[in-house]
Amino acid sequence: MEFIANVQGLTAVAIGIIVGLGALGAALGIGIMGSKFLESAARQPELVPMLQGRMFLLAGLIDAAFLIGVGVAMMFAFANPLLAALQQG
Repeated sequence: MEFIANVQGLTAVAIGIIVGLGALGAALGIGIMGSKFLESAARQPELVPMLQGRMFLLAGLIDAAFLIGVGVAMMFAFANPLLAALQQG
């Protein structure tokens, strides 16, 4: 039983790391991308419509990568395959 409690505790730590680093990476990525967009829009205003569409596409992809990480973390939180293997064996 103590081993199962250790696995649950370490899983909670791993979930926090996955979500925390994913959120940090997504925030930094969107922040850097937004600043570069504003720099390029200031230099060449005629390219703003093309750059804006690409910026929103990349923002969606960055958020999608973060949400995939959150989905994996939730899988470990609610349907932990490690605990299922421990309880069977």
